[in-house]
Amino acid sequence: MADHVSVTVYDESSSFDDDGRLKRRGNVWTASAHIITAVIDSGVLIVAWATAQLGWIAGPAILLLFSIVTYYTSNLLSDCYRKGDQLTGKRNYTYMDAVRVNLGGVHVKICGILQYANIVGVAIGYAIASSMSMVAVKRSNCFHEYGHQAACNVSTTPYMIAFGVVQIVLSQIPAFDQISWLSIVAAVMSMTYSTIGLGLGVAKVAETGKVQEV
Repeated sequence: MADHVSVTVYDESSSFDDDGRLKRRGNVWTASAHIITAVIDSGVLIVAWATAQLGWIAGPAILLLFSIVTYYTSNLLSDCYRKGDQLTGKRNYTYMDAVRVNLGGVHVKICGILQYANIVGVAIGYAIASSMSMVAVKRSNCFHEYGHQAACNVSTTPYMIAFGVVQIVLSQIPAFDQISWLSIVAAVMSMTYSTIGLGLGVAKVAETGKVQEV
Protein backbone atom coordinates (compact mmCIF):
# COMPACT_ATOMS: atom_id res chain seq x y z
CA MET A 1 0.00 0.00 0.00
CA ALA A 2 1.43 3.33 -1.04
CA ASP A 3 1.92 5.94 1.63
CA HIS A 4 0.05 9.17 1.04
CA VAL A 5 1.84 12.29 2.18
CA SER A 6 -0.28 15.34 2.84
CA VAL A 7 1.42 18.57 1.87
CA THR A 8 -0.03 21.93 2.83
CA VAL A 9 0.95 24.74 0.52
CA TYR A 10 1.09 28.14 2.21
CA ASP A 11 -0.18 30.89 0.02
CA GLU A 12 1.97 33.91 0.81
CA SER A 13 -0.47 36.21 -0.91
CA SER A 14 -2.95 35.62 1.93
CA SER A 15 -0.74 37.80 4.14
CA PHE A 16 -1.27 40.78 1.84
CA ASP A 17 -4.21 42.90 0.83
CA ASP A 18 -5.27 43.56 -2.75
CA ASP A 19 -2.89 46.53 -2.89
CA GLY A 20 0.17 44.41 -2.09
CA ARG A 21 0.60 45.79 1.41
CA LEU A 22 0.50 43.73 4.59
CA LYS A 23 -3.04 42.67 5.41
CA ARG A 24 -4.77 45.11 7.69
CA ARG A 25 -5.45 43.76 11.16
CA GLY A 26 -7.82 46.44 12.37
CA ASN A 27 -11.18 45.60 13.87
CA VAL A 28 -14.17 47.45 15.24
CA TRP A 29 -12.37 48.12 18.54
CA THR A 30 -9.25 49.64 17.00
CA ALA A 31 -11.41 51.64 14.59
CA SER A 32 -13.49 52.92 17.50
CA ALA A 33 -10.31 53.92 19.34
CA HIS A 34 -9.15 55.89 16.30
CA ILE A 35 -12.53 57.61 15.96
CA ILE A 36 -12.67 58.56 19.65
CA THR A 37 -9.12 59.88 19.46
CA ALA A 38 -9.90 61.94 16.35
CA VAL A 39 -13.18 63.39 17.59
CA ILE A 40 -12.37 63.95 21.26
CA ASP A 41 -9.22 65.79 22.33
CA SER A 42 -8.28 68.22 25.07
CA GLY A 43 -10.51 70.81 23.40
CA VAL A 44 -13.50 69.01 24.90
CA LEU A 45 -12.62 70.66 28.23
CA ILE A 46 -13.70 74.04 26.84
CA VAL A 47 -16.95 72.75 25.31
CA ALA A 48 -18.91 73.25 28.54
CA TRP A 49 -17.85 76.90 28.79
CA ALA A 50 -18.49 77.56 25.09
CA THR A 51 -21.92 75.92 25.26
CA ALA A 52 -22.79 78.00 28.33
CA GLN A 53 -22.01 81.19 26.41
CA LEU A 54 -24.49 80.18 23.70
CA GLY A 55 -27.25 79.23 26.12
CA TRP A 56 -29.52 76.22 26.50
CA ILE A 57 -31.06 76.56 23.03
CA ALA A 58 -28.22 77.63 20.75
CA GLY A 59 -25.59 75.56 22.60
CA PRO A 60 -27.12 72.09 22.08
CA ALA A 61 -28.27 73.15 18.59
CA ILE A 62 -24.69 73.97 17.59
CA LEU A 63 -23.45 70.67 19.05
CA LEU A 64 -26.08 68.80 17.03
CA LEU A 65 -25.19 70.78 13.90
CA PHE A 66 -21.50 69.96 14.15
CA SER A 67 -22.35 66.30 14.80
CA ILE A 68 -24.30 66.23 11.53
CA VAL A 69 -21.46 68.00 9.70
CA THR A 70 -18.95 65.49 11.08
CA TYR A 71 -21.12 62.56 10.02
CA TYR A 72 -21.66 64.00 6.55
CA THR A 73 -18.00 64.79 5.90
CA SER A 74 -17.00 61.35 7.22
CA ASN A 75 -19.25 59.75 4.63
CA LEU A 76 -17.74 61.92 1.91
CA LEU A 77 -14.27 60.91 3.03
CA SER A 78 -15.10 57.20 3.05
CA ASP A 79 -16.49 57.51 -0.49
CA CYS A 80 -13.12 58.87 -1.60
CA TYR A 81 -11.12 55.99 -0.11
CA ARG A 82 -11.05 54.04 -3.38
CA LYS A 83 -10.80 55.29 -6.94
CA GLY A 84 -13.73 54.19 -9.07
CA ASP A 85 -15.21 50.96 -7.74
CA GLN A 86 -15.73 51.09 -3.97
CA LEU A 87 -14.70 47.45 -3.54
CA THR A 88 -11.91 46.88 -6.04
CA GLY A 89 -10.72 50.36 -6.95
CA LYS A 90 -7.24 51.63 -6.12
CA ARG A 91 -6.92 52.83 -2.54
CA ASN A 92 -6.23 56.47 -1.72
CA TYR A 93 -4.02 56.39 1.37
CA THR A 94 -3.87 60.13 2.07
CA TYR A 95 -5.98 63.26 1.67
CA MET A 96 -3.57 64.34 -1.04
CA ASP A 97 -4.19 61.12 -2.98
CA ALA A 98 -7.96 61.55 -2.72
CA VAL A 99 -7.81 65.18 -3.87
CA ARG A 100 -5.42 64.28 -6.71
CA VAL A 101 -7.77 61.56 -8.00
CA ASN A 102 -11.04 63.50 -7.65
CA LEU A 103 -10.01 67.11 -8.27
CA GLY A 104 -6.39 67.22 -9.41
CA GLY A 105 -4.49 70.29 -10.54
CA VAL A 106 -4.06 73.21 -8.19
CA HIS A 107 -6.42 71.64 -5.65
CA VAL A 108 -3.67 69.21 -4.64
CA LYS A 109 -1.33 72.09 -3.76
CA ILE A 110 -4.09 73.88 -1.86
CA CYS A 111 -4.80 70.68 0.08
CA GLY A 112 -1.12 70.32 0.97
CA ILE A 113 -0.85 73.93 2.15
CA LEU A 114 -3.98 73.62 4.29
CA GLN A 115 -2.85 70.32 5.77
CA TYR A 116 0.57 71.59 6.80
CA ALA A 117 -0.90 74.84 8.10
CA ASN A 118 -3.30 72.80 10.22
CA ILE A 119 -0.47 70.61 11.53
CA VAL A 120 1.60 73.66 12.47
CA GLY A 121 -1.38 75.29 14.16
CA VAL A 122 -2.25 72.17 16.15
CA ALA A 123 1.39 71.69 17.21
CA ILE A 124 1.62 75.29 18.41
CA GLY A 125 -1.72 75.03 20.19
CA TYR A 126 -0.76 71.89 22.06
CA ALA A 127 2.65 73.31 22.98
CA ILE A 128 0.97 76.36 24.51
CA ALA A 129 -1.80 74.36 26.20
CA SER A 130 0.61 71.80 27.66
CA SER A 131 2.97 74.46 29.03
CA MET A 132 0.04 76.35 30.58
CA SER A 133 -1.21 73.13 32.17
CA MET A 134 2.20 72.36 33.65
CA VAL A 135 2.47 75.92 34.94
CA ALA A 136 -0.98 75.57 36.53
CA VAL A 137 0.19 72.46 38.38
CA LYS A 138 3.36 74.24 39.48
CA ARG A 139 1.40 77.27 40.72
CA SER A 140 -1.08 75.04 42.53
CA ASN A 141 1.75 73.31 44.39
CA CYS A 142 3.24 76.71 45.20
CA PHE A 143 -0.05 78.00 46.62
CA HIS A 144 -0.46 74.89 48.75
CA GLU A 145 3.05 75.29 50.12
CA TYR A 146 3.26 79.07 50.62
CA GLY A 147 -0.40 80.11 50.77
CA HIS A 148 -2.65 81.90 48.30
CA GLN A 149 -1.06 85.26 49.09
CA ALA A 150 2.23 84.15 47.50
CA ALA A 151 3.12 85.51 44.06
CA CYS A 152 4.00 82.11 42.57
CA ASN A 153 4.95 83.58 39.20
CA VAL A 154 6.00 80.78 36.86
CA SER A 155 7.21 81.20 33.28
CA THR A 156 5.76 78.97 30.58
CA THR A 157 8.92 79.14 28.45
CA PRO A 158 10.90 76.25 30.06
CA TYR A 159 7.88 73.96 29.93
CA MET A 160 7.17 74.89 26.33
CA ILE A 161 10.77 74.07 25.40
CA ALA A 162 10.61 70.78 27.32
CA PHE A 163 7.41 69.82 25.51
CA GLY A 164 9.02 70.63 22.15
CA VAL A 165 12.09 68.52 22.98
CA VAL A 166 9.89 65.56 23.91
CA GLN A 167 8.01 65.95 20.61
CA ILE A 168 11.28 65.94 18.66
CA VAL A 169 12.48 62.81 20.46
CA LEU A 170 9.22 60.93 19.94
CA SER A 171 9.12 61.90 16.26
CA GLN A 172 12.36 59.96 15.73
CA ILE A 173 10.68 56.64 16.54
CA PRO A 174 10.31 54.73 13.25
CA ALA A 175 6.77 53.74 12.20
CA PHE A 176 5.39 55.59 15.21
CA ASP A 177 1.93 55.56 13.63
CA GLN A 178 2.00 51.75 13.51
CA ILE A 179 2.26 51.28 17.28
CA SER A 180 -0.91 49.34 18.07
CA TRP A 181 -1.36 50.35 21.71
CA LEU A 182 -0.90 54.06 20.98
CA SER A 183 -4.47 54.59 19.83
CA ILE A 184 -5.79 52.75 22.88
CA VAL A 185 -3.84 55.05 25.18
CA ALA A 186 -5.02 58.09 23.22
CA ALA A 187 -8.64 56.90 23.41
CA VAL A 188 -8.34 56.40 27.17
CA MET A 189 -6.92 59.91 27.52
CA SER A 190 -9.78 61.29 25.42
CA MET A 191 -12.30 59.62 27.71
CA THR A 192 -10.34 61.00 30.67
CA TYR A 193 -10.79 64.54 29.29
CA SER A 194 -14.53 64.00 29.08
CA THR A 195 -14.65 62.48 32.57
CA ILE A 196 -12.76 65.47 34.00
CA GLY A 197 -15.22 67.87 32.38
CA LEU A 198 -18.19 65.86 33.64
CA GLY A 199 -16.71 65.61 37.14
CA LEU A 200 -16.06 69.35 37.36
CA GLY A 201 -19.60 70.08 36.22
CA VAL A 202 -21.16 67.69 38.75
CA ALA A 203 -18.94 69.06 41.53
CA LYS A 204 -19.99 72.63 40.72
CA VAL A 205 -23.68 71.73 40.77
CA ALA A 206 -23.22 69.82 44.04
CA GLU A 207 -21.44 72.83 45.54
CA THR A 208 -23.99 75.47 44.55
CA GLY A 209 -27.10 73.30 44.41
CA LYS A 210 -28.12 74.67 41.02
CA VAL A 211 -26.97 74.99 37.43
CA GLN A 212 -25.42 78.41 37.04
CA GLU A 213 -24.50 80.35 33.93
CA VAL A 214 -20.81 81.00 33.48
